[in-house]
Amino acid sequence: MELQIRGDKIAVTKSIKDYVIDKLGRLDKYFETPSNITAQVIIRVRNNEQIIEVTVPTNKFTLRAEEKHDDLYAAIDLVIDKLERQIRKNKTKLNNKYKNIIQLDINTDFEVDDDELEEEKIVKRKNIDTKPMDEEEAMLQMDLLNHDFFVFKNVDEECVSVMYKRKDGNFGIINVK
Repeated sequence: MELQIRGDKIAVTKSIKDYVIDKLGRLDKYFETPSNITAQVIIRVRNNEQIIEVTVPTNKFTLRAEEKHDDLYAAIDLVIDKLERQIRKNKTKLNNKYKNIIQLDINTDFEVDDDELEEEKIVKRKNIDTKPMDEEEAMLQMDLLNHDFFVFKNVDEECVSVMYKRKDGNFGIINVK
């Protein structure tokens, strides 16, 4: 797997780069042709936290994980474990969804423990009545409810919008046209 490693507010030293290359090499066994895949690695610092974000785009799907820790090397270990869990957990789903596609990019010849096969399911369904409001009112409502997201009829955009709280503390909006 080819890697594009860059630092944001941090210098990526040779030892950090070597450690990331070594650890991401563990994922090569899960891909049919790892040489055709280029993973993007972004290392950031926010306050005392070291943050690593890894995105692995393939032909049919994209793997992405982000971890933060006080120690950068621990964050790297955590993000690699998370990516490996994603691949192992979703092996069956990937096989079923893309079984008729010749080139999937992922090698599915590995064993999966039963505890990794935990089936995800919808456990709650909720109907909401959306009230027309502007984005400022939606932010206020979201804060009052103490939710991470809020669905509303956006009077400014004339559509249904989903406002969400970003990890950096700011807000994002998804408009459904």
